[in-house]
Amino acid sequence: MSNFRVSYRYAKSLLLLAEEKKILNKISVDGELIYNTIFTSKELRSVLKSPLVKLNIKKSLLNKIFDDKISQEAMSFLDFVIEKNREDLLLEIFKEFLLLVDKENNVLNSKVVSAVALNDVTKQSIADCFENRTGKSIKVKYSLDPELIGGFIIKIEDIVYDASIKNQLQLLKKKFSEEMNISNN
Repeated sequence: MSNFRVSYRYAKSLLLLAEEKKILNKISVDGELIYNTIFTSKELRSVLKSPLVKLNIKKSLLNKIFDDKISQEAMSFLDFVIEKNREDLLLEIFKEFLLLVDKENNVLNSKVVSAVALNDVTKQSIADCFENRTGKSIKVKYSLDPELIGGFIIKIEDIVYDASIKNQLQLLKKKFSEEMNISNN
């Protein structure tokens, strides 16, 4: 079975457990902390993936890291995953879990790349525009790419809106090139 399918099944199980116990918000916060901790620590990912590190050491390490920071249910889930020898998939499991929570809460994840840092008014305007278009809440991650020259690119799931000057120049170049080819024939 593929890692994606395994990760998805564990994530779905955690989602169902959280909904059943009516603690989805708490487990969601715990899931973000777990995901971000594993994502930002290359050393932790290496330990979790290493077949040389014993399961009880991995369990103990995660207990020390998350002690008093996450709920007992989330800690039990971590222990369960380790007992099933799937600790190498914890990052993917919690990534899938957070995507499932967003889907459950009607939230779309988006990424905005801009040439310069956007002010809060512009950020809110972009979010409002796409919330109105999609009818869903938008969760935005921002990043910078000076090569865009100006403007921005927004990616929401599989849809890309490119309002960058770089893209406009490329389109103009292509159109000019096509017109030159037509006039030469």
